[in-house]
Amino acid sequence: MTNDEIFEKVKAIIAQQTGNNEKKNFLNSNIKNDLNMDSLDIFEVINELEDQFKIRIEDETEINTIKDLVNFICHQLMIN
Repeated sequence: MTNDEIFEKVKAIIAQQTGNNEKKNFLNSNIKNDLNMDSLDIFEVINELEDQFKIRIEDETEINTIKDLVNFICHQLMIN
């Protein structure tokens, strides 16, 4: 799976979970500030990402942007 494919999937999951327009989810979008996601939104998105990609995201404090999410997922998929 490529970075672009992961990015598209992450965008779709965020849009589905939050009701945000997928076209407004950019790689550099800040999850809290730009996408107005609260802790429940973040929890739901992380759960869905874990299910979809078969990974574990245990510490989301380092994840601030969609790019951070994509990079984290790419790194996890390389390890597994």
